[in-house]
Amino acid sequence: MKRGAPVEVKLQCKLRNGYHTNSHTPSDPYLVPLKLTWDASVLTPGSVVYPKPVLEKYDFNPQPLSVFSGAFEIVTSFTTAPGLQSGPNLLTGKLRYQACTKAMCLPPKTVQVQVPLVVQ
Repeated sequence: MKRGAPVEVKLQCKLRNGYHTNSHTPSDPYLVPLKLTWDASVLTPGSVVYPKPVLEKYDFNPQPLSVFSGAFEIVTSFTTAPGLQSGPNLLTGKLRYQACTKAMCLPPKTVQVQVPLVVQ
């Protein structure tokens, strides 16, 4: 990563077979959305771009749900802070989601995200 240049971070996500997670824009307000947030760091987060969700019909809900399944990517654009020092840095954040199958949902979970960066 070059100092002063915009940075794009791609977070690769993969769910186990048979599982899905609600998208960042769930179909119903009671559903837990997928959400990626970043901690304060040497980079300032800009837009977070989620993939296009798929509408899936499940027996437990009369309306199709906006979901992600399988492998997908979340992309965040960052700008560098003034006076950024050269060398290794660690970008940290949190990913909140709720994994479900056709029959049940696990409790919502928040996992730590860490992305190593090297500033040139």
